[in-house]
Amino acid sequence: MSDSESPVRLVSIVTGAGSGIGAACARMLADAGYAVVLVGRRYDMLESVRASLCEPSRHLSIPADVADSERAAEVIDRTVDAFGRIDALVLAAGTAPKVPIDQTTEAVLEEAFFVNAFGKAFPIVRAWPIFKRQRSGRVVVVSTIGTLDPFPGFFAYAASKAAADSFVRSMKVEGKAIGVKAFAVNPGAVETDMLRKNFPESVVPRSKALPPEAIASIVVACATGARDEDNGKVIPVPS
Repeated sequence: MSDSESPVRLVSIVTGAGSGIGAACARMLADAGYAVVLVGRRYDMLESVRASLCEPSRHLSIPADVADSERAAEVIDRTVDAFGRIDALVLAAGTAPKVPIDQTTEAVLEEAFFVNAFGKAFPIVRAWPIFKRQRSGRVVVVSTIGTLDPFPGFFAYAASKAAADSFVRSMKVEGKAIGVKAFAVNPGAVETDMLRKNFPESVVPRSKALPPEAIASIVVACATGARDEDNGKVIPVPS
């Protein structure tokens, strides 16, 4: 955003914004009038999505792995430096290792929990003082229906996402006094690259998978205040 542009009133950060649900969220938030900070590991993918948004110059791409606490802090700090506030924090970045229990290694557990749990906790913790200062803010985590009904092989994945569900319940409790609301959106099968890494179409046909936009519409409704009655809740979205 150049110095000559007028300040933007509504600002959202979207992690995992380079593809899938995160990219769909970024597009919908931009259409809703938000300045969007797109976050992900690959700058080229973020820039491709940013170029597709309405008024691309209003938005910002930050390549970062938010499972790294220092990079997560940098994302929050750069957003506030650029726009002055954060209205919505959409945490869609994730990983889905599919490994049977007896083959689960320390590396599998670390990947699942760092990306799916710490990668949500780090941005939340850094953004919380901003929300307190503003007396407002909404956080939406993209979780999985597997926290309620895990598919075989999702021992680490489902547990790491369950931690994110717990973050939402805690944010409802601590956010009440400062105007912060939080939501978990827990989809079933969604047609993304992540799904296809684990399940071929012979196992999960395309007709049985939801489009990313179906989940993004619910996430964005939470992020923009249209579903405040679901504050602190897990919102299952079966496929």
